[in-house]
Amino acid sequence: MSVLVFLENWDGKFKKLSFELISYAAKVAEMLDDKAVVLSIGKVDSSELEKLAAFGASKIISIENDLLKTLDDQAYAGIIAEVAGRSNAKVLILANNNTGKALAPRLSVRLRAGIASGVSKLPLSTDPFTVYKKVYSGKAFAHVTIKTGIKILTLAQNSFDLVESPQSFVLEKMDLQPEAGLMKTNVKDVQKQTGKILISDADIVVSGGRGMKSPENWGPLVELAQLLGAATACSRPVSDEGWRSHDEHTGQTGKIIAPNLYIAIGISGATQHLAGISSSKFIVAINTDKDAPVFEAAQYGIIGDAAKILPKLVEAVKEMKSK
Repeated sequence: MSVLVFLENWDGKFKKLSFELISYAAKVAEMLDDKAVVLSIGKVDSSELEKLAAFGASKIISIENDLLKTLDDQAYAGIIAEVAGRSNAKVLILANNNTGKALAPRLSVRLRAGIASGVSKLPLSTDPFTVYKKVYSGKAFAHVTIKTGIKILTLAQNSFDLVESPQSFVLEKMDLQPEAGLMKTNVKDVQKQTGKILISDADIVVSGGRGMKSPENWGPLVELAQLLGAATACSRPVSDEGWRSHDEHTGQTGKIIAPNLYIAIGISGATQHLAGISSSKFIVAINTDKDAPVFEAAQYGIIGDAAKILPKLVEAVKEMKSK
């Protein structure tokens, strides 16, 4: 038996999320007295694949097929299910991102497997198999028991520390073809954003709300983000007003993120917004309203006018970086 973890790659490279997933899978495998097996689909150099062994992968399966260059949920689900069968996998682990959320239900149907989505801790028990997850936008938690023979877990981003546990490993190049007729996605053009940190990848995010008062006041916020090597984000009202791009909209109806640090400036903290950022390790809130809901979610808070506080923060960071 094995614990199978599917890892995405980005232009042939793995990100922190990938190593977080294999660290988690290796610990689950240890609890089950099994081995952690990694599945990588796409062209990835052997040197990049070997990095996974440092986090507990005992076997790495690599599938390079030109037909699988484009992520197609149906085709990928078929490939992953096939590998799961060949590996005798009893637990499948995916990221709780857009890809994982699309693949997990399809795999559940194919494998007749129960799902626990957005888990954020190791299983509380393996018999019965019980996992922990946050519910109601992080306001409560639930213990979910999966009774099927095969279990599927999607791991919440930034919820598990990287754990190095170097393994001797086997690298297997597997040649699998997607099922005929499943490849229905046709990519006609690719436009990549450059010169900007994506909020989904950023360790630090600096975000602004209507408390910024106007788009002309965004300069110090952007400067702070640049000094911190952070991505910029905003609340939905800001993007709806056209102050900032919809690409920066975070929240339940925007992008759900989990950075190490989220700085919320002039954001009151509506339930929908907090649902999208509640998995952040640390939240710092700046708001004039001491009763703003965002302060309930934040570990640190500053009560005051962003127009006065931001320039002081920028100067403080500059001074710190100059030392």
